[in-house]
Amino acid sequence: MEYTSPHGLGLAIIVAIYAIDLIIRLALLIYIPKNRKPTAAMAWLLFIYIIPVYGTIFFFIIGGTKLSVRRRKAQQQINLLLKRYSTTLKKAGLTAPKRTTYLSYMKLGESLTMLAPTQHNTVAILSGYDELIEEMTEKILAARYYVYVEFYILALDSTTEPFFKALEDAVERGVDVKLLFDAYGSGKYPRYKEMQKRLTSIGVEWRKILPFSLIPRRYNRPDLRNHRKILVVDSSDAYIGSLNVIDKTYHRKDDISYIELAVHMQGPSVNEAAAVFASDWYCETGELLKDFTTTPPTHTKGRALVQLIPSGPGYPYQNNLKMFVAAIQGAQRSVVITNPYLVPDESLLSALISAAQRGVKVSVLNSTAIDQWMVGHAQRSYYTELLRAGVEIYLYKKPQLVHEKFMAIDEEIGIIGSSNLDIRSFELNLECVVVVYNRTAARTLAKHHYELRENAHKVHLETWKKRSLWQSFLDSIARLTSALQ
Repeated sequence: MEYTSPHGLGLAIIVAIYAIDLIIRLALLIYIPKNRKPTAAMAWLLFIYIIPVYGTIFFFIIGGTKLSVRRRKAQQQINLLLKRYSTTLKKAGLTAPKRTTYLSYMKLGESLTMLAPTQHNTVAILSGYDELIEEMTEKILAARYYVYVEFYILALDSTTEPFFKALEDAVERGVDVKLLFDAYGSGKYPRYKEMQKRLTSIGVEWRKILPFSLIPRRYNRPDLRNHRKILVVDSSDAYIGSLNVIDKTYHRKDDISYIELAVHMQGPSVNEAAAVFASDWYCETGELLKDFTTTPPTHTKGRALVQLIPSGPGYPYQNNLKMFVAAIQGAQRSVVITNPYLVPDESLLSALISAAQRGVKVSVLNSTAIDQWMVGHAQRSYYTELLRAGVEIYLYKKPQLVHEKFMAIDEEIGIIGSSNLDIRSFELNLECVVVVYNRTAARTLAKHHYELRENAHKVHLETWKKRSLWQSFLDSIARLTSALQ
C-alpha cells in the first residue's frame, strides 16, 4: 500500500485552491469588461482582487445591469408597437416638422425609444410640493375614461389621503384606474400593507414593479428600480417629473423636506406618456393596454414640440445619458442644471467641462442637505475638476433639499423628469424624461434655476480645496464605490 504524506496532501490542496482561484480570476478578467464601461469594470476587478470570495459572490448577485430575459423581450415587443404608433402619428400630421433646428436631437431620441416627437402640445412647468399633489388629485376627480398612476414611491399618509380618495371616486364612476409602484421604493415607508389593502378594497388594479424573484428567467439584480413618476388622465392630461406621492418630509426623522418639479402636458404627448405606462404594465401583467393607440390624441393650440425619453436596463443603450450628453455638447450659450445628484460618467463629465471651456455658461445647482450619504460624497468628489473648468456650482441652503431634476439648454430646450445625473439613473433605474423644444418652457426653467440660486451659496474653488483631508477621503471612497455598476 502506498503511503501519502500529510504534507504532500496539504500541498496538493493548496496548489489546487490557488489554481482554481487563478482560473476564476482570469475568467472574470475576460468576462467583467464585456459590455461594461472601463471604470465600472476596473472597480469590480479591484473589488474582487481585494476581497476575492465576497467580491466574486457580490458580483454575481448584483453585477448584471440588465433586466431579466423576459422583461427585455417584452420591451422589444413594446418597441415594435411604439414604432407602429409613431408611424400613425406621422400620418396624422401630429409629429414634429422635419425642418427644425432640433432635428438631430429628435432623431436621436426616436432611434433610442421609438417614440416620435410630437407637435401641438401645451406644457406648464410646476414647482413646489403639496400643490402638485393637489393639482393631480383634481385631474383624477375629473377623469372620465382612465387613470394611469406610476410612481417610484407611493405612500398612504395625511398628505396623500385626498389622492387615494380621488382614485376611489374615479373607480366608483366607472373609470378604469391602473396603478404601479416600485416594490422597494414604496415598501420602506409606514402603512405600506395598509396602502395595498386600501387599493384593493377601492377597486384599483395595481401591481408592484420589479418584485424580487429567484426564477432564472425572471431574476433581476435586487437593486434595480423603476424610478419613473407618471400620471396620465384620459388622453387629456399627463404629469411627469421628480415628484413622488408621499408627504414632503418623506417621513424622515431629520428636518429635511423636499422641493419638486413636474411638467404638465396636454396634446399628443399625453398618449405617449400613456404608452410608457403601458410598457411597464405589460412587463408586470402581460396585459397590453391600447388606450394610447385607440384614443385619438388631443390637438391643442400649443406650440411646444415634445419628446418622451424612457430609459432603463431594458434598453440596449443609456437613453437618458445619450440625450443629456448630446444636448450639452450642442449648447452654444448656456447650460443650467438643477439636480440633487450629480455623479457623472466620463461622457457627461467631459461634456460639462468642454462646454465650460468653450465659453458656454454652465450653472449647476445641488443642495447642501444630503439625504443619501454615499451619493452626496461621490458628487462632491467631482466639484474640483468642474470648478477648475469654469462650471459654476451652487448649493441650496438647508434644511430643504431641491429634488427637482431638470436642465435648460440655451434657453431653447428644456429637459424635465425623474432622472438623476448619476450612474444609477443611467445604468440601473427605469427613468423617464420629457424633452421640450420650446423657448418659453426653457426660459421658465432657466428663470426658476436662477431663482433657486438666490437661496443657495456659491462654491468657490479655493475655498473648496481647503476642506478637510477626511472629507476628501470620504469623497474619494464614495466615488470609487459609485462605479460598481
